[in-house]
Amino acid sequence: MNPLADNPLETRSDAQRAVVDLFDPLETHFSPGRARMKPDARGAHFPDAAAELEGFSRPLWGLVPLAAGGDDAFDGWSSYRTGLANGVDPDHPEYWGEAPDHSQKHVEMAAIGLGLALAPEELWDPLEPSTRENLVEWLSQINDASLYGCNWLFFRVVVNLGLREVGADHDWGLTQETLDELESYYLEGGWYADGPAGERPCDYYIPWAMHFYGLVYAAVAGDDDPERAARFRDRAAQFAAEHRHWFAEDGAGLPYGRSLTYRFAQAAFWGALAFADVDVEEHGLSWGEIRGLWFRNLRWWADQSIFTDGGVLSIGYRYPSLKVSEPYNSPSSPYWGMKAFVPLALPEDHPFWQADEQPLTGTAELTVQEEPTMVICRDEEAGHHYALTAGQNSHYLEKYTKFAYSTQFGFSVRSRAPGIGGAGHDSSLALSADGSTYRSRLSVTDSSVSAEGPTLRSRWDPWDDVTVETWLVPASPWHVRLHQLSTDRHLHSAEGGFPVDKTGDDRPDRHSHEERGGSALVRYPAGTSGLCDLEGHREGSVITQDPNTNLVAPRTVVPTLTASHDPGTHWLVSGVTAATADRDAAWDRPPRLTIDDDLFVVTDADGDELLRLSRSDSDR
Repeated sequence: MNPLADNPLETRSDAQRAVVDLFDPLETHFSPGRARMKPDARGAHFPDAAAELEGFSRPLWGLVPLAAGGDDAFDGWSSYRTGLANGVDPDHPEYWGEAPDHSQKHVEMAAIGLGLALAPEELWDPLEPSTRENLVEWLSQINDASLYGCNWLFFRVVVNLGLREVGADHDWGLTQETLDELESYYLEGGWYADGPAGERPCDYYIPWAMHFYGLVYAAVAGDDDPERAARFRDRAAQFAAEHRHWFAEDGAGLPYGRSLTYRFAQAAFWGALAFADVDVEEHGLSWGEIRGLWFRNLRWWADQSIFTDGGVLSIGYRYPSLKVSEPYNSPSSPYWGMKAFVPLALPEDHPFWQADEQPLTGTAELTVQEEPTMVICRDEEAGHHYALTAGQNSHYLEKYTKFAYSTQFGFSVRSRAPGIGGAGHDSSLALSADGSTYRSRLSVTDSSVSAEGPTLRSRWDPWDDVTVETWLVPASPWHVRLHQLSTDRHLHSAEGGFPVDKTGDDRPDRHSHEERGGSALVRYPAGTSGLCDLEGHREGSVITQDPNTNLVAPRTVVPTLTASHDPGTHWLVSGVTAATADRDAAWDRPPRLTIDDDLFVVTDADGDELLRLSRSDSDR
């Protein structure tokens, strides 16, 4: 069941109805005391009490703005107050319990803090004095606990913001110190890191967390802290000009980084710009474009297979799959996406709601972004929107370190299956010492992006005695990969192109595989993907990936180049292309490689130079 199936998602009232319709399937999963909600029996790495609090709390990210905007379509506030009272009552069996250092409960406190700030008439004013006292005491644990040094610090800010708005005890001095630390994560051009620079990646946590909470603070407390609020608004406007390039024309966002099961949280930043009245026009955007980005993303998600049979959001990306999740994903985690509905707190006459949707403007075929070390490619002829990346370090491996990320083809994670089929080698160079266990670019020791070319470069060490230096150059619909592999051991390699949904493989007339010496090409109803070895030393093959490891489709194949390498230095050069259904992948016009002594020169099919590299100078 898709709760959004008959919703056109075009107007404010459509968005209001979406919030209620998304919540309704959860009703039967609440506990008797209404303080906990558990859609199914799966768990996360934290205790069940925190996971079930997550189920109670996360829908509030949408319900609170709905109430703040004056809509009375949701009639469940009395039940929510009952759950709130029981959850903070130490004598009730559904008490949420203590929140020690680094507890997931601190995360879920933030939605309640938002409720106190924006909808006190529902979540504070009707409460009994004893319940208010319990609530303040329970929330105040966040001021005594250690939090992770990343976007988590904003949870303390939002909680104290809510307590301050209702006149309850709070620690405003600690809140300001916390905000100072958060601002130390700022880079430039609107970009933050999700923690100390160099230690945390730039990903979706920048728009849907670092900027989102900063804009909530600016909107609620801006009159009392105008200088900080102005900084938050200005940085968000700068970032908006950058972040729009992560979205395809149909509304799909780049699948990149962790927590992608939050799905339409991708739209939260665009709504937060409106909520905080950011001057987007100063940075070349209009409210019509912002509204278009917001609504197109919501509509795109409404068309995906993201719900269970009962209408509850599933774990996964474009379909249910636990294999692509993180250890902190509980059954209720996807309801973080309700943050997208924050503009519902705005009145109907706000410019965001009055503007007509507009398409994106000012988008280029290639956009260089230095902070996440990526080049975003927008190829209309191939119907392909993707990013080439130099890689960022994270515990979540393939979600940051592949060579490419595509809105159409997604990416795949590793599984426990032995061999290359379980290695998640799409858009990667995977290396193996035994032919069974593969390692790819899972950490980056050095990386850079140059606007000249443009060219991406990275250095990575899969073993202590193996080093790989990689250069990536776009030439849409192709891109070129050049690797210098230095090894003291014998290795097997498998380099993958873009993964393709293999739906249609039951009919020979609907798909084809071509494996010709140093190339491999696949064609399916979902699109075309291929790669070729520009040196001609590797063998082409088509590899079937372990099921449910790809974010976009449960069954995928990857065109692949394979080889064996003796100890020494080896150079691997490949051209990679892809196109969506009925679009041109220019398979007959690959890039070209010329080798003159120690000089590599790569050109496109027209002879225009893409990359010139001296082997003797490559380490510079």
